[in-house]
Amino acid sequence: MDSAENRNNLENFWHYAYNDFVMKGRAERVLGMEISMKVVLEQLTKIFPPRNKKTGTEVIAVNQFSMEIPDGKLIGLLGPSGCGKSTVLNLLCGLQKPTSGKIYFGDDEVTGLPAESRGVGMVFQNYALYPHLTVKQNIIFPLQNLKGEHRPTREEMDAKAKEVAEMVQIDALMDRKPSELSGGQQQRVAIARALVKMPRILLMDEPLSNLDARLRLQTREEIKRIQNETGITTIFVTHDQEEAMSISDMILVMKEGVLHQAGKPQEVYDNPKNLFVATFLGTPPINVFAGEIKAGCLYIGDENVMETPGVTDREVYVGVRPEGFVLDARGAFSCKLKGVEVMGRDISVISTHDNSLNPTVRSIISAENAVDTAREEVRFTLKPHKVYLFQKDTEERIYLD
Repeated sequence: MDSAENRNNLENFWHYAYNDFVMKGRAERVLGMEISMKVVLEQLTKIFPPRNKKTGTEVIAVNQFSMEIPDGKLIGLLGPSGCGKSTVLNLLCGLQKPTSGKIYFGDDEVTGLPAESRGVGMVFQNYALYPHLTVKQNIIFPLQNLKGEHRPTREEMDAKAKEVAEMVQIDALMDRKPSELSGGQQQRVAIARALVKMPRILLMDEPLSNLDARLRLQTREEIKRIQNETGITTIFVTHDQEEAMSISDMILVMKEGVLHQAGKPQEVYDNPKNLFVATFLGTPPINVFAGEIKAGCLYIGDENVMETPGVTDREVYVGVRPEGFVLDARGAFSCKLKGVEVMGRDISVISTHDNSLNPTVRSIISAENAVDTAREEVRFTLKPHKVYLFQKDTEERIYLD
């Protein structure tokens, strides 16, 4: 750590974070055995006072957040920077107190409980390892803080450290210092330290953000494997939607402190409730156009691109997923062709449109299609199930009959 003060703060966190259900003999699981522990948030709100009391305004970091998180699942909490993700995590682990609302772990309300009574394991973004301790010493550090009859014997600590180290595949590194480890190895040490306490809930704050792209891919697969093996309800914060969608059983999408949508990753991707969710999820991002409903048909510009049964005449936003385009010389929708990117089995057609809210329109089609790059125009037929309509004022989804 950078200073004695930071070190003391971290020591205090790990001391308090070792949960009372273990200390009081209320442990319901050991490593490798599942525990049923759902998390329920009821109208959870966190308001921070203004920095300048005279001219500043309050900051609503979390606003009326309600959600039931199933037990034993891996949950991805995602959204843009500053949306309140980390604040939710801090409220769950007890590092911050909510302004209003309630938190339940299982049937127990933990809203007013201090961190030491919650049974939470926490993995920080920067790993928070002690540089002067070995891997083994870092892992058993939370156990050493226990007092009296609740303190494990040296043999029990060694056995627990060995068990979790094998689980995260760092058992051959036990005598090394953090400076001798790669970023991915340090992250595994941090996970092992959280698991050694047999937590009821495992919380992870941007656990992969400090890793390079290849290591992120490998480590996120490891996180999924570890969560499957332990069965611990795990909530991890990320702003990387691809990361969250790839390993989560459920994703929670936030913006400006508000939970916008929750569900299985593919279901949320396929059925976004509003324009924000639609634009936040997907790589490449969804294409958005200004459109209009007239006489039961959708117009983008002057072109009638598809029927819209049951939708009254109005101006709308139109979202079309990149995979929602079918190359068709007689298609109803035309764009100005700018280029083609070959991506192996797929082709990305780059074009523009006067009604597009994006600088460019990206269309993903099969590489079996031949795009005539000599032409200035490219035409498509749109797949109806990949086209989404949104109200222009509220940006909420409009559903077709």
